[in-house]
Amino acid sequence: MSVRIDVFSIFPDLVEAYCSSSLLGRARERRLIEIGVHDLRAGASDPRRSVDDAPFGGGPGMVLMCEPLFAAVEAAERSGEMRRPLFLLAPGGRRFDQATARELAGGGGFSLLCGRYEGVDQRVSEHLVDGELSIGDVVLAGGEAAAFVVIEAVARLVPGVLGNEASALEESFASGLLEHPQYTRPAEFRGWRVPEVLVSGDHGAVAAWRHAQALRRTLARRPDLIEARGGLRHEEVALLRSIGEGRLLAERGYDEGPG
Repeated sequence: MSVRIDVFSIFPDLVEAYCSSSLLGRARERRLIEIGVHDLRAGASDPRRSVDDAPFGGGPGMVLMCEPLFAAVEAAERSGEMRRPLFLLAPGGRRFDQATARELAGGGGFSLLCGRYEGVDQRVSEHLVDGELSIGDVVLAGGEAAAFVVIEAVARLVPGVLGNEASALEESFASGLLEHPQYTRPAEFRGWRVPEVLVSGDHGAVAAWRHAQALRRTLARRPDLIEARGGLRHEEVALLRSIGEGRLLAERGYDEGPG
């Protein structure tokens, strides 16, 4: 199933260059994903192709205007190719995470509107877009970098995009945990050896080690993810104790067992 993503930006060449490279470029060539890039300046009505103006009431910076944004989106809709929902990339939007990426990858498509300057006219938020997405509590110069995050996270979940489909299942957040540590050749570098279990050939032991390390890493670095899963299960607590993580368990409130 192909997924269609449309991106509206005042820097269409920047978006097109990113989406034509590496993983995304190959996925587009194989028609696993479709990406339409639209220039917001194409909706401008003046010779200078203006898309911004000073805010009413005064204040620093410029604001993206209604007219060119509505015109650009409506023209794309008339073409019959653009897909809704249309999301404005803005700091006040719904937090984009792996669950959201899966949700978007499972639909037929969606569109992204890249903000710029001090933001967009509020009427765009209220009457043009279907919602807002945020990649985190950071301030960016514009929405293009955020759009790249969304596009790549979604594209990786489209069947056939990754060479090894298991990769998407094992990566961080796929199971609500951070990914386990990864190693490759050489087996020893400057005296630092790869854990013996990984070169043992015992696939069951490797799987158990990886799960234990994912639990340990998540509990240490992102306990909020553990809480979101409903806490550690009894067998997970026992597994962490078996690898000597009693102190970490105690620090996170598991000194008396799960719960």
